[in-house]
Amino acid sequence: MIDSDGFRPNVGIIVTNEENQVLWARRIRQDAWQFPQGGIRRNEAPEQAMYRELGEEIGLLPEHVEIIGYTRGWLRYRLPEKMLRRNCSPLCVGQKQKWYLLRLVGGESAVCLDRGEKPEFDHWRWVDYWHPIQEVVFFKQRVYRHALEELAPLLSLEVPRRTTRKR
Repeated sequence: MIDSDGFRPNVGIIVTNEENQVLWARRIRQDAWQFPQGGIRRNEAPEQAMYRELGEEIGLLPEHVEIIGYTRGWLRYRLPEKMLRRNCSPLCVGQKQKWYLLRLVGGESAVCLDRGEKPEFDHWRWVDYWHPIQEVVFFKQRVYRHALEELAPLLSLEVPRRTTRKR
């Protein structure tokens, strides 16, 4: 499902622990780390998509988490030109995302990366809340920064003056 501007609706998921660290996952067989995320299906509400993706990607069920908050609007990122699939119609130029901030309440043992049919991640770890901005692929950095900054007050975290790396 692609909107009229070429963006695929998507949810991003930030899972925190008691120390306000975030769950950071490595894409299977790659040296690429990211938050769990996934597409919203036709006739699916963003919250429904979030719970579905949470289960498929990291094995967590609704009873394992509590929703702390979510971003107000859609955050968009464009894919680099070389990643566009020009043979697809309609052309997807990027993603528009609703971001959810969750607290893990079910314990770390509930995280299971191979519960879904096709695992997306092969490892996970807890990292500092602001760490993902510096480590995520360059074209997602602005969206990650925006989501983390918007949601930080819900955890009583101060937003640092600068949270991106220099290029």
